[in-house]
Amino acid sequence: MIKLYGIANCDTMKKARQWLTDHGVDYEFHDYKKQGVNPVLLREWVAELGWEALVNRKGTTWRKLPESTRDTMDETLALAVMEDQPSLIKRPILDTGKERVLGFDVERYQRLFLH
Repeated sequence: MIKLYGIANCDTMKKARQWLTDHGVDYEFHDYKKQGVNPVLLREWVAELGWEALVNRKGTTWRKLPESTRDTMDETLALAVMEDQPSLIKRPILDTGKERVLGFDVERYQRLFLH
């Protein structure tokens, strides 16, 4: 089963979910703001995608972090903060079962699902 991870009220998430629905792609949505993020899964994402890619530096959650936290961010700190504040995780994360895709890109989704 395809899984889509993110936060329901995020505009980018809405676009990804709408695209999947419009193209008849069955998926399960995991809202990590409501359901939390599995620490083991988060570490898998970091290993595969890199912690730098996963940290959303454009969002409100990043801006609300203390400057000292932002300035000293490394993998260990990023993991701790993303577990505590999942809104910091860039979204969406699409898990096809074969690969994980970070962010929403129409062309990439088309390549994955419309062959």
